[in-house]
Amino acid sequence: MPEPGDGRLRKGERRRRALLEATMRLVGRRGTAAVTQRAVAAEAGVPPSAVLYYFATVDDLLVAALTDVNDDYVARLAAIATVEDLVGLIEDCARQDRLRTVAEYELLLHAARRDELRAELHRWDTALAGAAQRLVPGDPEVRSLLVAAANGLFLAAALGSPCDTAALARLVCRTG
Repeated sequence: MPEPGDGRLRKGERRRRALLEATMRLVGRRGTAAVTQRAVAAEAGVPPSAVLYYFATVDDLLVAALTDVNDDYVARLAAIATVEDLVGLIEDCARQDRLRTVAEYELLLHAARRDELRAELHRWDTALAGAAQRLVPGDPEVRSLLVAAANGLFLAAALGSPCDTAALARLVCRTG
């Protein structure tokens, strides 16, 4: 088994990352139905056998992509302490490549249709609710409003809709 400092492990991690990024590009452009082992391999510039080596099925690949996206957002949501932090996260999402944001939402919608992926949706909801709890500790209705507004702002970013994120977040928090 390769040791953590072993070049084989680093190469494997790079290749796995390249496959996940290729998956996100495909999902962003054409949706989850476009994700096949061959299509991901072509997008990543690797042989199709490489996809099968890291992910036994296309579903495994989609689960890994969703989990990877969620890992990033859950960590970022855990660090939110102020309304400005939340605004910054939403604005970062709006500034990133729009197809990446579309891919993230496409994966969430894919998970909503699959019972075995519901845990990832719950993990997102729990992280966002935790951030709302820290920002608006005393009022569950305002927290619910903040969660709904944040989800709406993330969707607006995916759609490329202009929105004054900071003003809306402050308005929601002021409601409490």
